[in-house]
Amino acid sequence: MRTGKISRKTKETDIQLELNLDGTGIADISTGIGFFDHMLNSFARHAEFDIKLRAEGDLYVDEHHLIEDVGIVLGKALVEAIRDMAGTARFGEARIPMDEALADVALDIGGRSYLVLQVDFTAPQVGQFSTQLVRHFFETLASNAKITVHASVYGDNDHHKIEALFKAFAYAMKRAVRIEGKDVKSTKGTL
Repeated sequence: MRTGKISRKTKETDIQLELNLDGTGIADISTGIGFFDHMLNSFARHAEFDIKLRAEGDLYVDEHHLIEDVGIVLGKALVEAIRDMAGTARFGEARIPMDEALADVALDIGGRSYLVLQVDFTAPQVGQFSTQLVRHFFETLASNAKITVHASVYGDNDHHKIEALFKAFAYAMKRAVRIEGKDVKSTKGTL
């Protein structure tokens, strides 16, 4: 089983995450931010990753520290679960609509972190989730998971745009981590 288990405790947050790449999409997620829980549950379901996440933080300040630290922990858990990349597809892409919104994601889990995200939001918040933290979450996740992510989203409804992005990211990750051989997908023979 390709699994990762990461804990992170700071003065601002306390997070425990368990990840199984070979799961069925079972999620047990609690962050205290309803919309963020909804997005992470959607990610787990559509990637078919099992995720158990308990996250507490200084939400009386705002949600920034908690969302950032979940990105750190999820990224590190992905690295731990993917391990040596032997036989892993490495690349993944997905195009996912949600009503009027459409998200495109292409990614490479080959060890180089970079994020290109094209999206504009009209509302400052969806529920208790700041829309400006969408970019920050994916930057933090990409950096800690050592993945390159190119994503673009358009639409009118910010909830739909964010949800389409999380679902497209899920499907792209599901495709990138699938096992389809024995060799590392690199002309160098290693990553």
